[in-house]
Amino acid sequence: MVLLAAFVCAACGLVYELELVALGGRLLGDPVTQTSLVLSVMVFAMGIGSLLAKHLTRRPATAFAVVESALALVGGLSGLALYACWAWFGQCRAATAALAALIGLLIGAEIPLLMTLIQRIRRQDPGRAVADLFAADYVGALVGGLAFPFLLLPAFGQAAGALLAGGVNAVAGGAVVLWLFRDEPARRTRLLLWAGCGLVLAALATAAAGTDAVERAARHALYGDRVRFADQGGQQEIVLTGAATGAGLRLYLDGRLALCAADGRRLQQALAAPAMAGPHARVLVLGGGDGLTVREVLRHPGVRQVVAVQPDPDLTALARTDPALTALNRHALDDPRVRIVAADPFGWLRAAASAEPPFDVILADLPEPGGERGAELWTEEFYGLAARLLAPGGRLALHPGPLGPGTAAERRFWAVESTLRSVALRTTPYAVPVGTPGCGTPADQGFLLAAARPTTLAPAELRAAATRLAARRPTPAPPPATLLRPLG
Repeated sequence: MVLLAAFVCAACGLVYELELVALGGRLLGDPVTQTSLVLSVMVFAMGIGSLLAKHLTRRPATAFAVVESALALVGGLSGLALYACWAWFGQCRAATAALAALIGLLIGAEIPLLMTLIQRIRRQDPGRAVADLFAADYVGALVGGLAFPFLLLPAFGQAAGALLAGGVNAVAGGAVVLWLFRDEPARRTRLLLWAGCGLVLAALATAAAGTDAVERAARHALYGDRVRFADQGGQQEIVLTGAATGAGLRLYLDGRLALCAADGRRLQQALAAPAMAGPHARVLVLGGGDGLTVREVLRHPGVRQVVAVQPDPDLTALARTDPALTALNRHALDDPRVRIVAADPFGWLRAAASAEPPFDVILADLPEPGGERGAELWTEEFYGLAARLLAPGGRLALHPGPLGPGTAAERRFWAVESTLRSVALRTTPYAVPVGTPGCGTPADQGFLLAAARPTTLAPAELRAAATRLAARRPTPAPPPATLLRPLG
């Protein structure tokens, strides 16, 4: 029974760890840093917790019940706490480090206390006892690690999954050990421990019942009163604000503004128009799940087929059914010329190299570069695969983001240009001023038109802007981005 408790507690501990990694990475958009922060802080804190547990081994059952009740409460509430910090304070990295340290301290105290309890039950060689305990601990970690992505996340979501793990942790760690070693604490202490375990379970159940209310309050703090749709999809949180008529329409993905209706058409026109100036019978759209890029493609006569590779099917479904979005994209995703493929763009390009005919135009409507999320979509490997799908005379266009002399965004822009040049594409950079009141600060948005042969930028008014922008190209050119050296 003690080894079973160790097994379950190890599974729950790994669920808390993965919760901090996954949720923090989604909120901050930097999963590599988040993973490193959580793992390093938690492992260090486990060592400190093991040292501190030496002072608790005189009453190991009582101490273990207290530790597990505290771990169940902190770990179970960690997801909600992290989300609340991000929503109300605008950042959650400090909260992530604090939660990782506290959870690590409590997990680190488990092993010395469990070892003492095992030795009380059955005197045996210390090496055998350590082997039994570590085997239960490691197998439990395997079960917890597999349960998190394949069971807890799909069935309960991140916050509710952590709360469920906390409840299991409280029962397995506190109640089982208190029942097995009920003679260790005095009667009054035992009643207090049982009451504490019950309060933890009640707190977790209350938090589970109030999870939706917390999420609604957090969204109100982030987006105001006009949240019309909110869903924690399989890949990202999708929030739509504004009226169903389209007034004030904004689309947020994981808390970041992805679409403002007043600016959407100008951005998509700037992306699509220069590339569509040549042959455009077959067009490939990578990303752009809101349907606006596809709408701009279909405005040009002569388009026979559009293949839209959309990584998030939840966003695509919303763009096909929401009245404001469908009015904005003009039901472009339902056009018979459009074939929607729900797939990761990188993986689809690898498979399509031998299965798809060439495309006259490729439009990459992807999240802006920066950080680790989606970094593979701005690499030499990605655009090398895309270049192989271009027909002779075909064009590729992309939008690396805003420009500003001397800013990190402009340095990333020229690094993206170097990446395109590294796969033997000729590039034409151009900028379009975008910024409608209510949609953010007006700024020049940078675009890149690339082809295997020299291209002429159209319409004519863009050529002057392109000449001015080309004069800002840094010398020497920044190195291209690769999977091993992504954009910073």
